[in-house]
Amino acid sequence: MSDAEMPDDAHPHPDADHEHGVSGPGYTTPAAMRTESGREKTAFVMGLRVGMDVDGPDFVGVVDVDPDSETYGELVDTVEMPNKGDELHHFGWNACSSSCHAEGLMRDHLIVPGQRSSRIHILDASDPRDLSIETVIEPEEVFEHDLSAPHTVHCVPDGKVIISMLGNAEGELPGGFLQLDQEDFSIDGHWEADRGEMEMNYDYWYQPRHDVMISSEWAAPKTYYPGFDLDDVEAGKYGDSIHIWNWESREHEQTLTFGEEGLIPLEVRMSHNPEETQGYVGAALSSNIIRFYEEDGTWDWDVVIDIESREHPDWDMPVPPLITDILLSLDDQYLFFSNWLHGDVRMYDVSDSANPRLVDRIWAGGNFGDRQSVAGHDIRGAPQMLQLSRDGRRLYWTTSLFSSWDNQFYPDIGEEGSLMLKADVSPEAGRMELDEEFVVDFGDAPGGAARAHEIRWPGGDCTSDVWQ
Repeated sequence: MSDAEMPDDAHPHPDADHEHGVSGPGYTTPAAMRTESGREKTAFVMGLRVGMDVDGPDFVGVVDVDPDSETYGELVDTVEMPNKGDELHHFGWNACSSSCHAEGLMRDHLIVPGQRSSRIHILDASDPRDLSIETVIEPEEVFEHDLSAPHTVHCVPDGKVIISMLGNAEGELPGGFLQLDQEDFSIDGHWEADRGEMEMNYDYWYQPRHDVMISSEWAAPKTYYPGFDLDDVEAGKYGDSIHIWNWESREHEQTLTFGEEGLIPLEVRMSHNPEETQGYVGAALSSNIIRFYEEDGTWDWDVVIDIESREHPDWDMPVPPLITDILLSLDDQYLFFSNWLHGDVRMYDVSDSANPRLVDRIWAGGNFGDRQSVAGHDIRGAPQMLQLSRDGRRLYWTTSLFSSWDNQFYPDIGEEGSLMLKADVSPEAGRMELDEEFVVDFGDAPGGAARAHEIRWPGGDCTSDVWQ
């Protein structure tokens, strides 16, 4: 059965026409995912209760995004974690398109880490409307490898899962990468053989065809856990660099240091086309988009988008946009990113990758957005975590960043929860339009209000799948 024929876009069964002759999970090309996968019907969305008025555990929520369904736009199920205080943040799959050559693998488990607890939950997602917790890796098992604060989860070839870890067992630097086995989810140990000068960690992307991995920087967990302090930036406690790794040898090869031109570089997105050796990183505090690229065996970078800070009567300094999430459409034509403090989500044409062109933006919430409510729901926060439909025609986002940062900049999220919103996208025209009818208010979540964070599709998406 092809992915397009599968009910509810559940975990992808092996595609029928793998050029290498071996059937595995995912899609052979980005174009195949974009054109053959079918419309998303279910969304998995993180729901966090850390720092909320509600005293309860975090959960993974199941949101109905099928417009033909009677429960369209509703949170139809939640799977609560067995402990409180995890701060679920980012999550990923046990298998994806980079392992399409690996016969017998299925995309049927979600790897769900707790940022604050360092606990790693393994969820059975074989039925996307009936998630269940299969096993839990307790933090003590993680600390044995002198790592903590798991962040980005990527399935990788050769039957492994790699998780970026932002701190050591004490919540200080350096961070590193934790490797799990895909079959039993046991911990193999560190992925990196030599981390070189890398100390701070955050997000990463890899491209096995070109034997490269790119990682970014946030800060030590003990620095960002309490909230944001500008003095920490001035003291050099936040990142300003990305790191180039040799994928095969697992060794650190090069550091690209941006300085003040690229403060707090967070999300990394390389081109989906596996022949390309370039990508983008969003520098949150300096609020720009940096393009990195390889030429003649050496990596370099340029600032390609700069967003100005704005004066606000309630702030004693200009308000930075704070670019907190970015993504590339599967055809690598459009770059989307969110300005969490300003309140807009932007769409750029990056067909000419070195010269992005702004084509549209939507204001929704934030410190400057004219639109502060949707369908009778106040927008608490602003566009933050993004997810694009595989065909590039629907952009979804949530409005929470991190518990302590939410409570600092948008305290109403901590009291009433955050939202999930949607825009309809026209790739042909390069336009977006807010869907005034779609809103999932996590303030109404079963068991009490929650912070909505990262979004994943059953069957994979443009922020988790990599191609060889």
